[in-house]
Amino acid sequence: MNLSSIVHALAKWLAIIGGLFLVAITVMTVVSIVGRSLIFAGLGPVPGDFELVEAGTGFAVFAFLPWCQLNRGHASVDLFTNYLPPAANRVLDLLWEIVLGFVTFLIAWRLWIGMLEKRDYGEITFILQIPIWWGMALCAVATVVGVLVAAYMIVIRAMEVVQGRALLGPTTGAIH
Repeated sequence: MNLSSIVHALAKWLAIIGGLFLVAITVMTVVSIVGRSLIFAGLGPVPGDFELVEAGTGFAVFAFLPWCQLNRGHASVDLFTNYLPPAANRVLDLLWEIVLGFVTFLIAWRLWIGMLEKRDYGEITFILQIPIWWGMALCAVATVVGVLVAAYMIVIRAMEVVQGRALLGPTTGAIH
């Protein structure tokens, strides 16, 4: 198995796990809403539903980002770059990958620091009394994968500039 396959598999499975988290919190939200509407029948909301939604959604967002970056799924606005030669666009792609890689690293670093602080202070959620750092740890794992994908994409874009051709195909992201 080569590096490309490993990076693609890692990003893909992380996105799938993020999707499963979204399905789970959606089902839990429906159960909670139905429970609220049936309070007269002795049911009620899922305790701490908003705490679980908050942590699960945060993880899902971070879980989707590496797959999005790998597939060039981030939105781009090509007002003038469509008129540039392919070589110039490859250089711009490399520059933006470097910027995105730096931002991804910055988010991962600060999320890690924040997670350690929440752990050290013993901060917990209000209703479920779950340590807050647990959700942040899940997000931190996803951002580490994001940093790996970002580094991989920087190398790919640099190789495209050097070789003078696209290696991963054209942009498939949302173009506005």
